Amino acid sequence: MRKTLTALLLAAALPTLAIAMPMHEGGPRGHERDHGMFKELNLSKEQRQEFRKLMGEQMKSRHEITRRYLDKLPEAEKQAMHEEIEKARAEQHKALRELLNPEQQKAFDEHQKKMEARRAEMAEFKAWKAEKDKQAN
Repeated sequence: MRKTLTALLLAAALPTLAIAMPMHEGGPRGHERDHGMFKELNLSKEQRQEFRKLMGEQMKSRHEITRRYLDKLPEAEKQAMHEEIEKARAEQHKALRELLNPEQQKAFDEHQKKMEARRAEMAEFKAWKAEKDKQAN
């Protein structure tokens, strides 16, 4: 069951990450992505914008469905899943870092510190919001 839930969570998260990547129309990443799916479909700028909007809504819907099922899990299963995801994230981080030269590793480490700070800030905000919502009820 644990592996199935982890696979479900990861399957739901991967499209989220792909869609959440910034789209830079003039930059290399946006250019490559536009030449992928959008070039084959020959979409106008307005169609691309609407396409992204709909994909974002779909991602949000999948996230909400996943959250509903995860909320039904016993706390021990949630914790085990969280630990397994964190372990996989740490292993991926290590493998990615090993591909980089020392200068790139330094920049990568800085980026990771910023991301950790953002995660901690978001966790603090969510805890504050939950407490506020609890007091309102």
